[in-house]
Formats: sequence, C-alpha cells, structure tokens
Amino acid sequence: MKRRSFLTGTAGAALMGLSGPALADTMREPANALWQAWKTAHLDFSGRVIDAPQNNASHSEGQGYGMLLAAEFGDADAFRRMADWTHANLAIRTDNLLAWRWLPDTPVRVPDLNNASDGDLFYAWALLRGAERFDTPQWRARAIAVAEDLTRKCIASRPDRPGAPILLPAETGFVMDDAIVFNPSYIMPRALRALSAATGDTQLSRVASSCLDLMAEIARSGLVPDWLQLTVAGPRPAEGFSRHTGYEAIRIPLFLAWSGEYQHPAILRAANAMARAPQGHAGTVIDANTGEILEFSADAGYRAIAAIAGCAAHGGMGAAIPPFARNQPYYPATLHLFTMLAQTEMLPSCRPI
Repeated sequence: MKRRSFLTGTAGAALMGLSGPALADTMREPANALWQAWKTAHLDFSGRVIDAPQNNASHSEGQGYGMLLAAEFGDADAFRRMADWTHANLAIRTDNLLAWRWLPDTPVRVPDLNNASDGDLFYAWALLRGAERFDTPQWRARAIAVAEDLTRKCIASRPDRPGAPILLPAETGFVMDDAIVFNPSYIMPRALRALSAATGDTQLSRVASSCLDLMAEIARSGLVPDWLQLTVAGPRPAEGFSRHTGYEAIRIPLFLAWSGEYQHPAILRAANAMARAPQGHAGTVIDANTGEILEFSADAGYRAIAAIAGCAAHGGMGAAIPPFARNQPYYPATLHLFTMLAQTEMLPSCRPI
C-alpha cells in the first residue's frame, strides 16, 4: 500500500453528543475503551498521529482524522495535544494550509511544503467540531482561516464544464496545460458543507455538489477510481496514478453515507463490488472497469466500510459491521471508528449484527 507517496517531489443529527450510551451500544463496547485502544496504538503523547506502515510518518490527514475522533469522543486533552503538534510542525507554510507529511527519521522532517487538500479539509472540520465541543473559539477562528485558504488556493473548474468547481489534491502539482488530476476520495461532502456554512462562503458547498455530480457520472459506467484526469473531452484515467478503486477510493462510500448521500450511484457500485469478496475479507483494490477484486484484506476496518456501503445501498435492517479490532494499522482502524460513527448518526437501521 503506497498511499500518499505521489506527493513527494510535487509541487442529519449533529455528531456532537454521540459519545454516550447510544454510541457505546452500537460499538458493542464502551466507547471510551475503543478510543483508548486507538490512542494507545496510534497516538504519541506529543500529539503526533503515527502511521506505522508508512515509515512511522505523520500526515495532515492523520492529524485531522485523529482530532475529529477526539472531538467526537469528548477527549479535550488529546484534541489539544494533536492541535498543538499540528500547528507547531505542519502549519509552517506562509498561508494557513498544512504541509502534508512529517518524517521522524530524516534530517529534514518536512521535505515538501505542498499541502494535501483532504488533510486540510479534515483538519479544519475537526477544529470546527472541537471549537463547538470544547467551547474554544480560537479553534473556530483557525478552522475558518484554513477553509478560506483552501477555497482560495485549491479550487479549480472542470475543463469540460467551466464553472463547475472541483477540489484540487493540493495547491501545486496537479494542474497541467490541458488537464487536471483529481482524487475523488478527497471529497467529504459533510465537511465541505459545514465549513461553507461556517465561513459564509458558498464555494465549498458548490464543490461538494459539483464533485458529487462528477462521481455520479463516473459511476454510470464503473467504479469511481482512486484518481481521474479531467480534460476538455471529459474524465479519463489519470496517467501515472492508480486507475483502480483502491486504498484511496475505499473511503468514498463511507464519506457519502456519512454525508447522507445514501442513494448516490457510487455507493451502489462500491457495495456490489465489495460484496464479491470472500467471507471474512474486504476487497481493497478493485478493477474500476470490471469490478474484479485484485487485492483482499482481513482488516476489520475495511470490512466495516463494505458492510455499511451494502446497507446504505440496499436498505434492510442490520449490517455486518465487525467489532473493532485493536491490532489494525492506523488507516483501517481509523476508518473503522469513522464507520461506526457514521452508522450511529446517519444509518440507525444499519446496526451491527
């Protein structure tokens, strides 16, 4: 799994209040025990979220993900430590966006100052949620500053549909003379809408709508892949990037379900493809054209996404969301907790069975 290596060298009900009896019941264990397990495995006391399989690196994505979880589990101390570490070590650009990666074992800890827009999006959303949960206005101010710079530096128009905005993967490195490289999994509609409302600027909300339309367009003929190249002739596979539905795009059905987009065709495509995996496994790399599963994983977090995608797409009562597994790597463990939060809030009929 080579998530994010591409950047090297390139320029319903509120979530608040979920940590309680309802959330604990849905998660099958006391909510605090699951959060403590995640912290023990993936959070350094300094506030750095560690992605062990990626050379123990830390990313703006991981910091934003961890802060969002801390807000939802009501852990003010962990939230503060993550926010402080992120501000000190990644908020080192001349704007309010974050450098995308921090390396623990290199002479230069941040060799690339380019940002990752999904990391900035989740970081700003987490700050917004933390400000509400912990009554800390300065975090809301920081969230708005990040969102404003994300709007200013990371939005472009589709080449084939001028005026239809999309979110660039980063400020630099993805816009060419005749095309834009786009990552559909960077789109979290709920976060975009929340930040749009907080700033009073409709652009991020328009990005959510436009990108949902783009994903629906792709899903009419196949799965939404990790990467696309947007040209004046329309979307096509991105040259030099993953054309499969893999470790990036596995987030798409989760983010759509969490945003209330239950009937989006991308969820149905993903659910039908994921259902082909052998029992006890999830398809983590799928041929975007044929739906053939190319790689499998037994990690519970990926199986949780497959379960909620199937329930969201096809309805019914109950979903085969597995119990949280403490021995998972950072990425599936985090997505597992996200899935449980999304189910509790947005899909009560998809209770784990």
